[in-house]
Amino acid sequence: MERLNPRVRIVWAVGALVTALVLGGIVAGVALFADTSALPWFTPVYGVAASLLVGIIGVVFAVRRYRVFRFEVREDTLFLQRGVVTRVRTVVPYVRVQHVDTQRGPLERLVGLSSVVVYTAGSRGADVSIPGLTPERADELQASLRELAIESEPEDAV
Repeated sequence: MERLNPRVRIVWAVGALVTALVLGGIVAGVALFADTSALPWFTPVYGVAASLLVGIIGVVFAVRRYRVFRFEVREDTLFLQRGVVTRVRTVVPYVRVQHVDTQRGPLERLVGLSSVVVYTAGSRGADVSIPGLTPERADELQASLRELAIESEPEDAV
């Protein structure tokens, strides 16, 4: 089973820290500008504390998420294992693959990573993403999955 590039932890941790800063700013802003006479203990310090707590939890979550996430390109399926709180094992038959994309967000580009997104036939939300790949590995994986999906197409469309 293949692991993700360790730099994906940076992407996930920075995302968690940005979320923490936004949350802390909202809580601090509410405490600063709202009428807190009913809650005299509610001060902007709570915004900083909430931001710090969410940031720490987010960074720990990013590290744990990296430790669990694995994927494997098998003969007739793509297998993914992920999840920190709830472990999820996904098996995607190549015959269900409609198309495969690579994506690179701004933070991913900054740290030199890419993601592969596999779009499948069927219900909404059945698409899977493999983050934390080098651009070269993402391109290889995209080409490989595309070929495997083409090979697995049934001969007869009826």
